[in-house]
Amino acid sequence: MGRLCQNRSFQAVYRSGKSYANKYLVLYVLPNRSVNRRIGFAAGKRLGPAVMRNRLKRLLREAYRHHQEKIITGVDLVMVARQPLLKAGQDQIVKAFIELCAKAKILVEK
Repeated sequence: MGRLCQNRSFQAVYRSGKSYANKYLVLYVLPNRSVNRRIGFAAGKRLGPAVMRNRLKRLLREAYRHHQEKIITGVDLVMVARQPLLKAGQDQIVKAFIELCAKAKILVEK
């Protein structure tokens, strides 16, 4: 899994990427000029203490890990957790993620 690690990488996706949102997540998508797919996960301080934010990011990473082969390559993604995600189960998170990917048209055509 390619990761976005540096702040400037996140900022580039926020600034130039297109955003898609639902109740649980915001997904930012920016095409890149490579064959790699990179992803970053964000949870703002409004969501609670570090333990809660890290848990949410772990759940998002897991949802992405199970479905990364369904996503096209050549994109940078940032997944941002929203408040209702705190009470959501893993199946709801996966459903919300797939829904946003479909809306963003980044799912691999079968």
